[in-house]
Parts: sequence; structure tokens; C-alpha cells
Amino acid sequence: MPDLMPPADRLAVALDVPSADRAVELAECLSGKVGVLKVGLELFCAEGPNIVRELQKFAPVFLDLKLHDIPTTVVRALNAVLGLNPLLINVHALGGLDMMKEASELVRKHRQNGGRTHLLAVTILTSMDKRALEQLNLTGEPSEMVLRLAHLAKRAGCDGVVCSAQESASLRAECGSEFLLLTPGIRPRGAETQDQVRVVTPYEAIKSGSNWIVVGRPITHAQDPATAAEAIILEMTGAGNHNGSI
Repeated sequence: MPDLMPPADRLAVALDVPSADRAVELAECLSGKVGVLKVGLELFCAEGPNIVRELQKFAPVFLDLKLHDIPTTVVRALNAVLGLNPLLINVHALGGLDMMKEASELVRKHRQNGGRTHLLAVTILTSMDKRALEQLNLTGEPSEMVLRLAHLAKRAGCDGVVCSAQESASLRAECGSEFLLLTPGIRPRGAETQDQVRVVTPYEAIKSGSNWIVVGRPITHAQDPATAAEAIILEMTGAGNHNGSI
């Protein structure tokens, strides 16, 4: 499914903004130009479920709540939001095998009943590097930990993972073509990394096997968000930046 999508549909824009008014303004501007709108904790906590309903008038939503709790609590939270029918939703892989299994079973039943939601497991946040992991007494390279967590997520029945595009190629090889990879920490050429550490360009991410890329501030803080999105989509194809295309 994702591999057949045009580049624009593979771009998820992070609406990490504090109000429904601003989110809807951006969604209207980007309607028909991008494939997915990401609703994260800031916007969801400020505006609640209704903002998801409103935004899905413009594009499918990735509900980025990163649920991480005991299995019962995660399943109840998922059950409370699956009625919104987002395209994507996620849990933390560090919540463990049992939690991911129960979450996967619930999402699978949701699809059997006509829903469209796919479950992703967050591996290691793209804001974290080896030093940050060592501060948590987690040793080893981030890429090694991402691979272990991705295998665990696949074993649990998750549809895919959230990872850095730096790991996309190895995960694609290890987990197969049907396993979904969504990659934040994407920065266009020349953009500031800001609070991200493990960053990759749009072209590199798609070439490495990412199904979706997530871009926030380079689009939402641009003077003309629609034009900024179009430039990133063009960069995803490699046009004007590399010899050949993806």
C-alpha cells in the first residue's frame, strides 16, 4: 500500500501548534497537497478529540500520542480514541511485548470492523543519541536498540514502527516490505536540526525505505506553508538534488 502512494501522500505534517484555530488554518492551507496531518500531545491535550474530527475533513490524521503504560491502561486509552478512526496511532515499544500484543489485537479488530487505523511502535526518539541513552543506563548504539525494538514490535503484531530514517534501510531489510516505517527527524537540506539529533533529508529517508516522513517546523513555520511542503515533496523525489530519482 504505502509503496504505491505518490510522494505527496507520504508526507505527514506535524501540527505541533497550541490551538485548534492555528491547526485548522494550516490544514486548510495544506489540503490536497500533503497526505497526512500529525496531531501530537500538545494539540490533543489542548483541544481534545474534536480537533481530530475537524482535521480529518482535510486529510487523514496520524494521532501521535505515544501511549506508554500498563497493557490494560493502554488498551483502554486506545479504545477511547479508535472511534476517531485515525490513519495511524502509536505506542511506545518500551512498554513491552504484552502491551504491544494487546494493543495490536485491539487495532486489528478495529480494522476487521471497517476501521482503517494502523498501529506503530515508537522505537527510540529521534531526539536521543547514544549519550542520552547511556544517561538512562541503556548501553549500545541507538541503531542496535531500534532494531531489537522493531523485531519485538513485529513479533507483537504491530503494523510498523516509528524510527529515525538512519535506521530505515536496515529495518526494511530485516522486517520486510510490508512492515511500515514512519520517520520523524526529517529536515530539508540546509534547515536547522533544532531539538532533533538523528536527522535525515527527505530524499535520503524515502530512498532508505521510509513509507512516511514527518516534517513540522520547516513547513508550519514557513511564510508560505504550502510552498514549503511542495518544495519538500520535490526534494523527496530527488529532483534537482541528485542524479536520478528514487
